[in-house]
Amino acid sequence: MKIAVIGSTHAGTAAVTNMATLYPEAEITVYERNDNISFLSCGLALYVGGVVEDPKTLFYSSPEKLQELGINVKIQHDVKNIDTDKQTIEAVNLVTGEEVADRYDKLVMSTGSWPVTPPIPGINLENVLLAKNYSHSNTIIEKAKSAEHVTVVGAGYIGVELVEAFEKAGKRVTLIDGVDRILNRYLDEEFTRLVEADFVNRGIELRLGESVVEFSGNEEVQAVVTNKGRVETDLVIMCVGFRPNTELLKGKVDMLDNGAIKVNEYMQTSDENIYSAGDCCAVKYNPTGQHAYIPLATNAVRMGTLVARNIVQPTMKNVGTQGTSGLHIFDLNMASTGLTETSALALDINVKSITINEKHRPEFMPTSEDVQLKISYEPETRKILGAQVISKADVTQSINTLSVCVQTGMTIDELGFVDFFFQPHFNQPWNFLNKAGLAAAQ
Repeated sequence: MKIAVIGSTHAGTAAVTNMATLYPEAEITVYERNDNISFLSCGLALYVGGVVEDPKTLFYSSPEKLQELGINVKIQHDVKNIDTDKQTIEAVNLVTGEEVADRYDKLVMSTGSWPVTPPIPGINLENVLLAKNYSHSNTIIEKAKSAEHVTVVGAGYIGVELVEAFEKAGKRVTLIDGVDRILNRYLDEEFTRLVEADFVNRGIELRLGESVVEFSGNEEVQAVVTNKGRVETDLVIMCVGFRPNTELLKGKVDMLDNGAIKVNEYMQTSDENIYSAGDCCAVKYNPTGQHAYIPLATNAVRMGTLVARNIVQPTMKNVGTQGTSGLHIFDLNMASTGLTETSALALDINVKSITINEKHRPEFMPTSEDVQLKISYEPETRKILGAQVISKADVTQSINTLSVCVQTGMTIDELGFVDFFFQPHFNQPWNFLNKAGLAAAQ
């Protein structure tokens, strides 16, 4: 069996390493346009900020490791065309220019995503940078050395992490976003305003609810012009989101409107010989039961592993995702899973919510931090649909627990009586998750 894999970051690497073990007789070929594989882009801001000193630790595999498994690795090869009828691939060696032709019995699309680059005048000026891969990271580090003022456009996870990194490096920092608050896709307003207040106290300029209309400058960017003003700056980092890399299969398999490839519960596309995993495809979102585009490394690794299990025959179903994620910014730890009130409103889904504010452990302990927890649930069935937490204490693992609750259909009332341990170093006699369930039942 000939298996071709296009793209080898999280999903692709997980797929090929597992397939090499499961099917030692298979001929597996990986096509990757970059000169590296398996870069942990979630560590990009930590690398830029100097927390990660050795960039090699951000790679958990290498072309050499894959080759040792018997995999044919074609680094710096760009696939130009896929003929799904003939099951052939056309690629080009980006170093030599040589054209490569190949065929496959099974194809794995793990081409990932790419940063959104809006058609803003001046976006191609020097020092307007993207933040996605290892090359981007090194360019940001080099350009930031001489920059006094850095402007980050986009207040999602990567954007706010870079804001933290630049502030800690002593830069003047401006954060711009078209929405009127940060992290709006992950947290409701009562959570994001805590982070925003912390940013303002640290001297970070927030320009929220402003749209970038132009990057001004000669060869290098000198200012960001928004619909409400002008920001003089030396360096701009674009973090406005990601789009799936799926042009190669456009019109050949079923996709969402944004181009994310649809897969069934066995990671198979509408073409029975093509599987997909990672940021290029849609996943089953358990709070709604529908396909959704949720580009997360955790989803990618799971999906890549499932592709390997199912590529010969249907073996293990994808249980879906809640879009669970966490973030540490300055002194605050936050995490979320499933639906927030904001996302539920956008999807026209009716939810009820309970919010509690507790200490993370008894106040007789030397320290005891505030915890804010919010759980959303379906009014009729009372099934938990999502949750958010924020605290200076690291209680983010509670969101992993609530992710399981969403996935298994637990009700908010049942949560009130789940068996959690008590130990004064860690928590209260009544765990704050229990307390949320009890409060919702009143």
